[in-house]
Amino acid sequence: MLTDAAIRRLPPKEKRYVVADDKGLYLEVRPNGGKSWKVRLYQDGRERKTTLGRYPRMSLKEARLERDRLKIEAAEGGVRSGKDGVRQSRGTFEQLCREWFETKIEPLMSARHSQTVLSRLDRIVIPALGDRTPDEITAPDVLEAMRPVERMGHNETAIRTTQIIGQVMRYGVATGKCTRDVTADMKGALTPKKVEHRPTITSPAAIGALCRAIDAAKGTPIVKAALLFHMLTAVRPGELRKAEWAEIEGDLWKIPAPKMKLRRPHVVPLSRQALEVLEKLHPITGRSPYLFPAVRNFSRPMSDMTELVALRRLGYGQDEIVPHGFRGMFSTLAYENGWPSDVVERQLAHAKGGVRAAYDHSLLLDQRRDLMQWWADWLDSRRKESLL
Repeated sequence: MLTDAAIRRLPPKEKRYVVADDKGLYLEVRPNGGKSWKVRLYQDGRERKTTLGRYPRMSLKEARLERDRLKIEAAEGGVRSGKDGVRQSRGTFEQLCREWFETKIEPLMSARHSQTVLSRLDRIVIPALGDRTPDEITAPDVLEAMRPVERMGHNETAIRTTQIIGQVMRYGVATGKCTRDVTADMKGALTPKKVEHRPTITSPAAIGALCRAIDAAKGTPIVKAALLFHMLTAVRPGELRKAEWAEIEGDLWKIPAPKMKLRRPHVVPLSRQALEVLEKLHPITGRSPYLFPAVRNFSRPMSDMTELVALRRLGYGQDEIVPHGFRGMFSTLAYENGWPSDVVERQLAHAKGGVRAAYDHSLLLDQRRDLMQWWADWLDSRRKESLL
């Protein structure tokens, strides 16, 4: 049988493994060091595995008590399912949330994304809804839980948290622990985040056409490189045109605080394609301090109108796309393809400041590297579509 001291000494390994306790209770240890309680139950001669919770949030003693409770419930027929409508478990919504997280999020998603989801469960969902059974929760209950979040101005968080609740409920439907996803009844109930829209292009086919138009553009290679690099990095126009060679360190572009809108230093991971743009550009502008200097004066950055004029020469009107629109293009497609909001927003330098922001930045760099390489590869795939 396990002891707390023995559990604390269990090391992570390359692959997940389990350590048995007693009477069907066991601890699963993941490569990232996470530990989860699970139990094997038998009903009508069939084995069923159930996740109880995470260690140390759920102690050894609590896990054993929950095991005993579920075994009694199983013996009494409380975990039966079938056409008579008896639900598979009389567990709480918190238990369903934990099981969903342990099964669908922690093993499959990045550590940072898992941390974000778990934080929203612990701070918002479970305090408001966790002690009810899944089928006791209604759409008005979920809306009431989200209103305090909205009142604090965190509209995007309220929307994302509701999406998490919906995912948990749909998992519950699939596993027989929930009748339906009540968040489906909440369409339009939450207030969307107010966004200042800049003209941009979000259709994949149209983005591919823009990439090909830039590739085929005539004129100075500096401006062509600026458009390509801007699309690949999604920075603000001022940050792009004032970029200096001294700020490029390996696969990172380190922008100092005075150049940033919020006066905080920012790091932009550079994809393989972005580095290729710089490699071709360096023989042309390497003698200038700026990546994209003015064509007639290499000691100064290019004009704030240069990119806009180049887009117009490619045939794109003022109401179709502006240089700032590269950010909206990137943001829209990243969200549509399921990238976590904290990763996208940090890449756009939208995050709040302070010590926590600096700490989060260090945690998010690997995820943002993945994001920017995905974005560059996605653009390449759109660029080649018409050639297939």
